[in-house]
Amino acid sequence: MAEFDHGLLESSQRPLVMGILNVTPDSFSDGGQFDAPAVALAHATEMIAEGADIIDVGGESTRPGATVVQEQDELERVLPVLELIKELPVLISIDTYKARVAAEACRAGAHIVNDVWGLQKDPEMASAVADAGVPVIMMHNRTEVDEPLDIMSDIDRFFERSLKLASDAGIPEEHQILDPGFGFGKTLQQNYQILSRLSELRKFGRPVLAGASRKRMVGYVLNNEAPERMAGSLAVHTLALQNGAQILRVHDVKPHVDAVRIFQAMKELGSSQ
Repeated sequence: MAEFDHGLLESSQRPLVMGILNVTPDSFSDGGQFDAPAVALAHATEMIAEGADIIDVGGESTRPGATVVQEQDELERVLPVLELIKELPVLISIDTYKARVAAEACRAGAHIVNDVWGLQKDPEMASAVADAGVPVIMMHNRTEVDEPLDIMSDIDRFFERSLKLASDAGIPEEHQILDPGFGFGKTLQQNYQILSRLSELRKFGRPVLAGASRKRMVGYVLNNEAPERMAGSLAVHTLALQNGAQILRVHDVKPHVDAVRIFQAMKELGSSQ
């Protein structure tokens, strides 16, 4: 099982690309494509060959209106996949907001917990992450859209709560990652406000993940469907890199790996005298 390299998340290092591996029948973009363990293994292997640093395994769709999945059903989806991919040369993230799923996934080989409710949904999640000794991605989320809301202020308040939960549970600062949650309980305008002001999240002193891959914030602007949103996703994520994102969560790994390489070249070669 690969060891987690915290140096990869330092600002002096290159941004990371996280490949999405949904083992669900109903995810908005690729539901039902990779829910068979052997097919999931093949897709994970392909993403690693394309340059993915992290594989994010999810057993429950978090799209609006998705069916809630019970713990045992979620475990039955993700554990067989983790068993197959845990020896691959890549970091593995478990995408879940349930403490039991996170704990069992980490015992099965996951290196990171990706919680779309920022430790605030399941009261046992912070302790489960601390006990596993792994990093956690804490995403901002809302149960419903509020158009007049000052979204950046709301994100600040949410992250302050998440960071306190993490600290109180004993999760070290170097294990804490923030995600503003593009598309989760936000209007189109709020999503683009977050993108334009993403650099403000640097004040928390934690790595920031951006995950807008194939989302409706892209489709609304381009008037296209999820499978056609690669170029738009790439544009959003490139802007996110410029504004300080250090991890990109994506469906299309190879073009994003290329974009990161160009971004790094700009930083390293463009600043040379």
